[in-house]
This record gives sequence, C-alpha cells and structure tokens, in this order.
Amino acid sequence: MSAYNMLVVLGSTASGKTKLAVELAKMLNGEIISADSRQVYRGLDIGSGKDLDEYQEIEHHLIDIVDPGYEYSIFDFQKDVIGAYQKITNKKKLAIMAGGSALYVDSILKGYRLVEVPENVALRASLSTLSHETLVSKLLTLKPNLHNTTDVIERDRLVRAIEIAQGELDAKDEINDFPALKPLIFAIKWPREVIRQRITERLKVRMEQGLIEEVAHLHSQGVSWETLYFYGLEYRFIAQHLQGQLTKNDCFQKLNSAIHQFSKKQDTWLRRLERNGSKVHWLDGEKNILSQAMAVIAQVGK
Repeated sequence: MSAYNMLVVLGSTASGKTKLAVELAKMLNGEIISADSRQVYRGLDIGSGKDLDEYQEIEHHLIDIVDPGYEYSIFDFQKDVIGAYQKITNKKKLAIMAGGSALYVDSILKGYRLVEVPENVALRASLSTLSHETLVSKLLTLKPNLHNTTDVIERDRLVRAIEIAQGELDAKDEINDFPALKPLIFAIKWPREVIRQRITERLKVRMEQGLIEEVAHLHSQGVSWETLYFYGLEYRFIAQHLQGQLTKNDCFQKLNSAIHQFSKKQDTWLRRLERNGSKVHWLDGEKNILSQAMAVIAQVGK
C-alpha cells in the first residue's frame, strides 16, 4: 500500500512553490492542482502570479476555469479538487497540490466534505413558531456534539445552525465522495530577510510586466472596483491607484508592505497546521529544494 497518494507543496508567497511542484511532477509523473483562490479566474494573471510558462509541459488544474465576477466558493474549490484528483489518479499519475490559500488547503487536508446549504424557506417557516428552548433542543438532536455554543444564544444564528445541520443530514449520502487522501506535505522555508527581498523583487517584476494595465483592463471589461478589492492585495491597491487615491510610488510601497505582512500570516498558518497534527516536511529554501524533497520521498517510500 502506498505511503502517500498526493503531494502538497506549501510555503509563503514568493517561496518557490510552483517551481518545486513542476520539478516534482516531471520526476514523478505528476499533474498539478492549483490551490490558489484567485488563479481560478481568467484574466487575473500577473496579480495572482499564475506564471503559466513555469508549468512547461506539465498539465495543471483549477487555473482559468471561471470568469471574473463569478463568486467562486470554497465549496466549488473542494468539488473541483476532488474531480481533478480523480482524473489524475485514473490516469495512474500523481496529484501534486500547490498552494495557496490557507482556507482552501485546509478544506482538503482536513478530509471532510463541505456542504453549501441554501436558505430553506419551508424549514424556517416551521421553526418560526417554536420557542428558543425547543430550537436549542432541536439543534442538539441534530448535532449532539455541538462545538460552536454561540449558535444557541441568538435566535437567528440558532435557526441558521438548524438549517445547516438539517442540510448536511439530508446531503450525507451524496457527499461521501471525498477520496481517502494520504498527503505528503512539504513547506518551503526561507529566512525572513530573504523572503522579504524575494517579495519585493517579484513585485517590481510584476509591475514591469503590466500589473497596473491588467487591473485597468479588468475594470474596463466590467469588473467593479469592489470586486477587484475582493481579489486580494495586488488588485485592491492597484485599484486604489487607478482611482487616484494613491500615487504609483505610494501604491508600490503600501502593497509591498502588505504582502510582507501577508507572508507572515502564511507562516503562522503553516506552524498552526503542524501543531494541529499534520506532518510537515520543511525544506530549506537556501539549499537544493528538489533534492531535499526527493530525499523525503525516498525515505517515506511509496
């Protein structure tokens, strides 16, 4: 039996995740699944760091699959990852997930299927006449091991919690399609001062490649400023510059500083991932990253 059936390549922004994922895919007959919440959108190229040339001949999934404006959710992501994983393994190839967005990666590593539960008008009508105590009892019947006790304090939250619990129960037969993943997790680590330099240099390159023009084009195509803010730091600060709220130099400085802060948050999430029980194999960015990863793979066995 294989020791793993998926590789996961993590690390803060500008750490070299895509490059390593591509090298591993070449060595191990793999295909890459992007775990980036913005790379799913067509046209968000420079700002989301797609770097499509870097993939070379390696097949990749979950890049350029929806148009800007579509509200791509974590539920969509999980469904799409499961579909991509099954396609890859059906071809007897190795799935390599390169991330990415912490919430998205978590939704895969935790190994349980999320359910998007819409508002149930009929259920809400039937609950409207019940007392608070009866609603609490109903929720505890549906979820005996309730973790979020704040759900029982406010009536609106209580009704929504019952709605979600009932929706999950109704959907349980159709959501048992989560593959039995055995992920082998790598995380690329650089000294803080080095990653700061890499972030700044990469941002300079992206500005030269036309990041401002990309955001301007997206807005001219009908993507609102509000939606661009939602697409992350690069799109938010460049949108502010295009609206005359920031000079080009201020935009660069503020964006650069914000990305540095975001990188620290990514490091915090990686450490928490490890504390919560995931085995993370740390790779020293200042040494040969590929050879370190292959040594771990050889040791773990397959």
